[in-house]
Amino acid sequence: MLEGEIVTKIIGLTGGIASGKSTVSQYLQKRGIPVIDADLVARRVVEPGTVGLEQIRDTFGWQYLRPDGTLNRELLGKKVFAEPEALAQLNAITRPLIVEELRRQLQTARPVAVLDAPLLLEEEVYRQMADVIWVVTVRPETQLKRLLARNHYSLQQAKERIAAQMTDAERIPLADAVIDNNGTVEETWRQTEQLLTDILADQN
Repeated sequence: MLEGEIVTKIIGLTGGIASGKSTVSQYLQKRGIPVIDADLVARRVVEPGTVGLEQIRDTFGWQYLRPDGTLNRELLGKKVFAEPEALAQLNAITRPLIVEELRRQLQTARPVAVLDAPLLLEEEVYRQMADVIWVVTVRPETQLKRLLARNHYSLQQAKERIAAQMTDAERIPLADAVIDNNGTVEETWRQTEQLLTDILADQN
């Protein structure tokens, strides 16, 4: 590193599905902080014409593509979240592609960037990208209720998706900071602002 060079401080933002990460990431974006969304990157690496989609087709079959050539996410999701072996196969295809793109985007951000990744703590390669880790938490019953309302899953589908991830009890010991999203949006924003203020102060 050259003297005086600004090094990006990467905040790893994570939490369970429907925990409220988007509430935090939207606030950070309004504050002018670049947010790299791992879920969005994951979608891009399997768009039509990509190596990722071609590998999924070869591994799982043509039936997981829609007539227009796009990935049938709902159909593939039902399979992989019900079959751990299939989920492992899918991750083996997409993970290297996602990691490559995340690293590319993070390299261009200064002086603070956020890596929003649901599997940040489950996947060591994602965890190593972050300098600090923020975990968004929510009560299990609230999480399930939000997921059912947001994604219109059946109760079984919702529970499968939650079960495929770490619990908050497993995430919290690995966190540098915890954002409690059980209250109002404004309360979540206040917690986020305080944490951001501390990070920015360290960068100056």
